Amino acid sequence: MTSIASWNINSVRARIGIVEKLLHEEAPDVLCLQETKVECGLFPADMFHRLGYTHIVTNGQRMHHGVAIVSRLPLTDVRKYDWQANGEARHVGVTLPSGVRVDNVYIPAGGDIPDRTLNPKFGQKLDFLGRMTDWAGALDQPTVLTGDFNVAPLESDVWNHKALLDVVSHTPIEVETLARLQAASDWVDLGRRFIAAPTPLYTWWSYRAKDWAASNRGRRLDHMWVTPDLGDRAQAHRVVQPARSWERPSDHIPLITEFAF
Repeated sequence: MTSIASWNINSVRARIGIVEKLLHEEAPDVLCLQETKVECGLFPADMFHRLGYTHIVTNGQRMHHGVAIVSRLPLTDVRKYDWQANGEARHVGVTLPSGVRVDNVYIPAGGDIPDRTLNPKFGQKLDFLGRMTDWAGALDQPTVLTGDFNVAPLESDVWNHKALLDVVSHTPIEVETLARLQAASDWVDLGRRFIAAPTPLYTWWSYRAKDWAASNRGRRLDHMWVTPDLGDRAQAHRVVQPARSWERPSDHIPLITEFAF
């Protein structure tokens, strides 16, 4: 069995304590981190090494974005992608000893206005997804795609579907664009394979809420997808909701999947 976790940590150095807590409590074999906000040479590797996560691949930059994969298993065939051709560190992929690829992505949030003319960041987000769609259509090995997709596609992935239809992350054009990415490789959405809609499922709650749990205005922005050849090898999938209340929490929570490989 191999367990793979994914977490937008919102600065790995600022929240290294809760990353260590997750590794102690859940002990995934592989942890994919997004929004690490650190250059590759300054990544805090010591704690990971101490806990046995001696294989580390980073795609980072100063103060912004950044993704990393830390693992107890050897990692080979490292690939980094720049889907916006602007130097932002948002995608890194590796191959596990089983031959399964793991791709870790932090898709742009897209700004506040869902209009590419008024808000270029929104257009960049849609184009990023479009380039990933072309990439996904050419995949030729079993792949896990995980990370912060910054899109909540289903009505039950947000606290109020009607209220959020014009809010970036749940607009119809984002949902349609993400659906094209999913169709490109017939990806299996493990979150909804194991926790079927219409059961509400969230992975993000804003810092703006005084009591995030009481208001529960969440969105499912974080995902783990697999190519169809891995669908039946996923044995369990869960979210670690208590992590949203840990000391100095991220606004996202971890996902963990157990695989039979």
